[in-house]
Amino acid sequence: MTLSPVQSDVKDLRLAEEGARRVEWAAREMPVVRLIHERFAQTRPLAGQRISACLHVTSETANLALALKAGGADIRLCASNPLSTQDEVAAALVAIYGISVFAIRGEDVPTYYKHLAQALEQRPTITMDDGADLVAAIHRERTDLLAGMIGGTEETTTGVVRLRSMAADGKLRYPIIAVNEADTKHFFDNRYGTGQSTLDGITRATNVLWAGKTVVIVGYGWCGRGVASRARGMGAQTVICEIDPVRALEAVMDGHRVMPLREAASIGDIFITVTGNIHAIGREHIARLKDGALLANSGHFNVEIDIPALREAAAEVRLVRPLVEECRLRDGRRVYLLAEGRLINLAAAEGHPSAVMDMSFANQAIAVEHLAQNGRRMEKGVHPVPRELDAEVGRLKLRAMGIAIDDLTEEQVKYLGSWEAGT
Repeated sequence: MTLSPVQSDVKDLRLAEEGARRVEWAAREMPVVRLIHERFAQTRPLAGQRISACLHVTSETANLALALKAGGADIRLCASNPLSTQDEVAAALVAIYGISVFAIRGEDVPTYYKHLAQALEQRPTITMDDGADLVAAIHRERTDLLAGMIGGTEETTTGVVRLRSMAADGKLRYPIIAVNEADTKHFFDNRYGTGQSTLDGITRATNVLWAGKTVVIVGYGWCGRGVASRARGMGAQTVICEIDPVRALEAVMDGHRVMPLREAASIGDIFITVTGNIHAIGREHIARLKDGALLANSGHFNVEIDIPALREAAAEVRLVRPLVEECRLRDGRRVYLLAEGRLINLAAAEGHPSAVMDMSFANQAIAVEHLAQNGRRMEKGVHPVPRELDAEVGRLKLRAMGIAIDDLTEEQVKYLGSWEAGT
């Protein structure tokens, strides 16, 4: 059944039925979000809240949006990346589920920011972000919204870094819960989700054989750990490039080769950036790449590869496959840039598997509930997900998987809370 039209800007509402099937398929692997949805429908903890969300518009995000709506929230959703939107899901959210969406796959930069502005037109009380673009827009252009803001959530590492920078400068004007920092988010989403979906995106874009390839992973945070583990599992020879000595040491202990990117540039077949920083692969590295090297990014913004330097070095650029640009350098070497340097797992594939997004979006939902109840009393700045909420997501996931774990006995609780027992 199609609902009355809501405000939106999507590609084609005729895609709605196909999108609804994708949303239902993802729901099969999202039992924790389903449990929260059912509770929200009964308790309506978000009644009266206006939520503006800048997230990847995917089938998993749709299930989160439906849970929030069941909780009583009025939601507006825009895309957090121009190439991550699933147009059929956007259509379904509008035409079937009655949620305002402003997102079109492949939208240009002006349209992207127009959609951010449209998401804010409802004067939100809570924001949800993936990369902090929505929060930045409020603090730059819509400061009139700050007085009515209760709080917000942030989904990804890049966004948390930006928000902490704002807070350190005294610029962040309302509380934000760093969902990315929850154990049930970054241990699983960043490691297993990014690890699998990054390789999936590169494979779909190129049909490359991983076995025997030298894969250079730039950055060994939780995302880099996951990518490296999955690449090695596919038979690749893995090289890690890091600036943090402890992470580099961990990579060595995990069995990867570690070296400066200046050295790795000349031996790598596939390069994957997951640093959250600008120009991780820069001009000097591009000059050393061998013929046929593939460049992909799985960090949030398309700045990790120095694309202007790559285009400047190229005598010719042509599209050889969808999302694969061949840059023929002046000396004849060919370097292949994937998905315009944007998130390869969402631009060329479907993003993280639903089962791992189940925990990430469960954290989002309960963080929003926590803000609705406590946000007015929270200080401005970046806050962790409360430990008890993080643990609750873990318990719900285990329950949904049919797995039981032990509890501490009274004796053990007493022992752990005492300083008197010793040798």
